[in-house]
Parts: sequence; C-alpha cells; structure tokens
Amino acid sequence: MASDNAVKLFGKWTFDDVTVSDIALLDYIACKPKNAQFIPHSAARWNRIRFRKAQCPIVERLAASMMCHGRNTGKKVKAVRIVKHALEIIHLLTDQNPIQVVVDAVINAGPREDSTRVGSAGTVRRQAVDISPLRRVNQGIYLITVGARNAAFRSIKTVAECLADEIVNAAKGSSTSFSIKKKDEIERVAKSNR
Repeated sequence: MASDNAVKLFGKWTFDDVTVSDIALLDYIACKPKNAQFIPHSAARWNRIRFRKAQCPIVERLAASMMCHGRNTGKKVKAVRIVKHALEIIHLLTDQNPIQVVVDAVINAGPREDSTRVGSAGTVRRQAVDISPLRRVNQGIYLITVGARNAAFRSIKTVAECLADEIVNAAKGSSTSFSIKKKDEIERVAKSNR
C-alpha cells in the first residue's frame, strides 16, 4: 500500500531507485525521495539564499533552464510540458527511469576543468582552474538545454524531441551530443592553459 502513496513525477516515475554515480555531485543533484514532486513546478524561491538552488529538484531545474530566451521567459507551464514530453520519449528510447537518465546526462555534461582570465590591464593570460561541483551541475544543465534549443530552431523536430535526444546522447557520453562536444572543448582549452 505504501508504494501506491509514493510521490511519482507526473504520476509515473519514481525517485526511489535514482542514484548519483559521481560522489562529488551527490549533494548538488537533488533526486532523492525527499525531493520527490508530482510536477516540476514548486513555485519555491530557490534563489533567495546562496546555494539554496542545490536543493531544487533536478527536473525542476531542467524545466527552469528551458525557459530561457526572452520570448520564453516566465512560461514555466510550457517548459514543464516540454520536459514531460521529453521524459516520455526518453522512457520509450531507453526503457529506463527517465529521471535516472537525466541525472546521468547532467553528470556527463558538466565540465571538470575550465580556464579563467588572470592578470590585469594589458597582460591577460588564461589559467586552468578546477570547477566546483555546483557549477558543474549548472553548466551541465545549461549546455543540455542550449543544445536542445539550437537543434529545435528552424527544424521539423519539436523541442521535446530534441531535448530527449540531447539527454539520451549526453547520458551515453556520445560525441553527437552538443553538451558533450562543448564539455570536451572546454576541457581541451583548459588543458592547454595549465
């Protein structure tokens, strides 16, 4: 009886068996049963306090990130619908829990090393730096949504289909994924600036 009362995303997908394979990102990807929700729209103010957004459920962060580009600002119901369709497609493609696939995609898409600008005034050089776990998650979500948005623009594929493809490819670590390509490029530039 307890399983019937469990909170499932969109009434279908459970948070119980979702695991974070990267130990560094354990505290920054909120996918535990205590973060479970029926729809990724809590209307909570995650930006009020610094680092609070790390507790925001990962699917809700994905939906919020889909709201970018001025014409889509604030249209969260539309973003939630896109995410819902994308999760359905992911489930059909992989036969896995789509929440787990999203978590794997975010882990794979976040770069681990980047380069920053060091020096003032005239002499500016790039210096390689390690990336904090929270920024890895932020960057992973951002790259996935940008890749989906670019693929859907002026294309016959819907944005939900593009988002599903991007997430599945990123979860597999496939180099056809925009986010994986971008991550490799960022890490390659950082390596050359060590």
